[in-house]
Amino acid sequence: MNYKTLLVHIDDSRRSSARVEIAVELAQRWDAHLIGLYVVCQDMFRPLFNEDESLRLAQAEAQAVERQRTARDAFLAAAERAGRSIEWRTPSGPALDAATLHARHADLLVLGQEDPKDPAAYIERNFVGNLVLGAGRPALVIPYAGAVRTLGENILIAWDGSREAARAMADALPLLKRARFVGVDIVQPAGQHAYVPEGIDVAAWLDAHGVRASFSTTPKHVSVGTGATLLNRVSDLHVDLLVMGAYGHSRTRERVFGGVTRTMLESMTVPVLMAH
Repeated sequence: MNYKTLLVHIDDSRRSSARVEIAVELAQRWDAHLIGLYVVCQDMFRPLFNEDESLRLAQAEAQAVERQRTARDAFLAAAERAGRSIEWRTPSGPALDAATLHARHADLLVLGQEDPKDPAAYIERNFVGNLVLGAGRPALVIPYAGAVRTLGENILIAWDGSREAARAMADALPLLKRARFVGVDIVQPAGQHAYVPEGIDVAAWLDAHGVRASFSTTPKHVSVGTGATLLNRVSDLHVDLLVMGAYGHSRTRERVFGGVTRTMLESMTVPVLMAH
């Protein structure tokens, strides 16, 4: 199993070019076709303009066209240097709807964590989370802070026995097979004992697919959430990729109480492969 089609989300943010470089490198790994999907924030509620405001609007639209051209040229240049088979897409319509439609025809999505200090990184509220939820495809989300020096050498799988975790693990197989180290970790509430056979079964499934993995449990303290516990584990093990299921609980509960997915989308320190 390999990824044959990758889709990278491109916008006008500072980290977009770094995301493209990662996507190009991954396309080289699997000799995959690469799609650059340019989707940016759209203001759908423009008031009526007087003549001066209309002029400013025309100038803003001209600047938007120039930014799109700059992003396209950078994407094409990066892909040409790597000798990749590529496509450039600029769909019309609402951002999330357009991105979801195109994402469903890719094997892996390369997305970026929203940077709260970069207005150009904002597409719409919870864009990445909603795209992961609606696309039905695995998404590799790249953090906005720090450089990604390695990707997939040391991988940690966050296992909780859920359908989403199983989906993410299966979707990550091309990366897992290339890793030097793979660990499976269960975050266990304080006072409970881990169900060891479950971890053994996960490791056995991976071994059947040519992936040797270690198994561990990490106790979760009452004052520390599961997401923060996983981030601490990532740091302790020098992990460069976390694999996890996304939105294992209902969206209502996630919105009210936060949840592991929200923690990762807000506070990730390494790339995270998510699947729902």
